[in-house]
Amino acid sequence: MTSRERVLLTINHQVPDRIPVDFWASKGFLRKLRAETGLSFGDFLDAHDVDLRYIGGPEYVGPPLTSLTGESVDIWGVPRTVAEVRVGDGIERYEEVTKPPLANATTVEEIFSYSHWPSPDWFDYSAVEQQCDDVLRRGRAVVFMGDRLNRVAQLKPAMYLRGVEQILVDMAVRPLIAQAIFSKIRGFYLAYLERILEATKGKMDLVLTGDDFGAQNGLLVSVEMWDRFLGGGFAQYLALAKAYGAKTMHHTCGSVTALIPRMIESGLDVLQSLQPEAAGMDSATLKADFGTRLAFHGGVSIQRTMPRSTADDIGGEVEHLAATLGPGGGYIFCTAHNLQADTPVASALALLAAYREFGRY
Repeated sequence: MTSRERVLLTINHQVPDRIPVDFWASKGFLRKLRAETGLSFGDFLDAHDVDLRYIGGPEYVGPPLTSLTGESVDIWGVPRTVAEVRVGDGIERYEEVTKPPLANATTVEEIFSYSHWPSPDWFDYSAVEQQCDDVLRRGRAVVFMGDRLNRVAQLKPAMYLRGVEQILVDMAVRPLIAQAIFSKIRGFYLAYLERILEATKGKMDLVLTGDDFGAQNGLLVSVEMWDRFLGGGFAQYLALAKAYGAKTMHHTCGSVTALIPRMIESGLDVLQSLQPEAAGMDSATLKADFGTRLAFHGGVSIQRTMPRSTADDIGGEVEHLAATLGPGGGYIFCTAHNLQADTPVASALALLAAYREFGRY
């Protein structure tokens, strides 16, 4: 059975030969991995028979990503600075927002007249089909996710543009401002994603959208606010992917159980990331409540298990996930988010060994 067959069977709630495996890691961890194993990331994934592959997507060819002061900006015109953080024995580098460019806007007109709304014409899509072909030739499942600063989303780009607190306040007391920002973001991503899907010519297996709707103890926005501002766009993204024959997966951190029925109604196939420390995200309960209608991805803790546990502890967590989420298909092994630079490479190897040990049907 190929990886692609295995992944698609499991998403369709059928039982393959084993639970499919995915592997998420930060750049800081990948530097450690290369230094200790001597393998490129792609060779490492192949060596451990990881089933999913994430294509690079279109190449940015738009205006220079620098501000008038020479500071780097993302595609939304948001200025950023690199923050370097020592994590355990490794280093992580993050591009932090320095000043949300729409923070001081007070009218809808100011939102619409903002000079740096991105265009789908800023990207070259010509290499996307070949990226899919390269994955399919190896029998792996093709996934498009985008990078951290350009992932099909709504709330996170709005937070970059307006500020985390400000966009949440807007949703409560300045709804027209919030709606204007979300409409511009949605318009871009619908056009951008359609261009990508057209370029793949039906060769995309999974589209992964990514927007954090939850915190550790509950939702970032209420169900009512999600319905009003975000639910429609969420459903549009998924419908577009399905129109081109792709399955849908959504990444959100945190406690999001209250939104899961709405995500299913919107057409979601796979929920990622199953953060085990978050309230209400117990794997057995999720499987019992939603497992016939929704597949799951993730669940191995990167907060406690991977940075500081023994191989036996890691194996025990994997065994528990296989027992609770694996029956009947509908589960893909992975960590709750990217392995960070504080995770020992030996622990990642123990994790992959546990997948092999406990993943067989």
